[in-house]
Amino acid sequence: MNDTALARGWVCAVFFFSAMAATPARAQTPVVERQVAGAVLAAPDSLRAGATVLGYQGGELVEIRKGTNELICLADDPATDRFQVACYQKSLEPFMARGRELHKLNLTHAAVDSARLADIKAGRWKMPEQPTALYNLVAPKDSIDSATGLPRGKGTRWYVIYIPYATEASSGFTTAADGSGRPWLMYPGEPWAHLMVTPR
Repeated sequence: MNDTALARGWVCAVFFFSAMAATPARAQTPVVERQVAGAVLAAPDSLRAGATVLGYQGGELVEIRKGTNELICLADDPATDRFQVACYQKSLEPFMARGRELHKLNLTHAAVDSARLADIKAGRWKMPEQPTALYNLVAPKDSIDSATGLPRGKGTRWYVIYIPYATEASSGFTTAADGSGRPWLMYPGEPWAHLMVTPR
């Protein structure tokens, strides 16, 4: 799978919480402490202790730990067939929350983008004006330690830097992924334009 395909898969997962088949081993919602421990794995070490964490209670995504810094981390969804967590700068929350809301309506990717763009144009919410970070971590289900609920290995990471409306011309970043791990620009010109960084 190439960088573009991997990136698009993660964008869908983080933005819309795509539904996946539940596995018997992870059908139960983990206790709060386990959800927090898993969620912050996506974050840099220095930001983990102070991050706000959104996790699952009664099948709904809610705040399970109030943070003291600017990062929001999402716990692994127990209804999915792989471990995936993400953390992002809190000014991205209107964008992320709207994506989750629209996903519940079973809209297509294009319809979600259209609704978000309409929101932004109407001034209902806005993307951050400064570059902002998103950290992703995914691991296969067979890597989960039953004793801790956490991956035994390091998993696979992607890093995203949102630069709203950026283009090749305005940023100097290419829009072509070449598999080298070099940053490349995804969705150029859009409010959610961002750099993808996929370490090899």
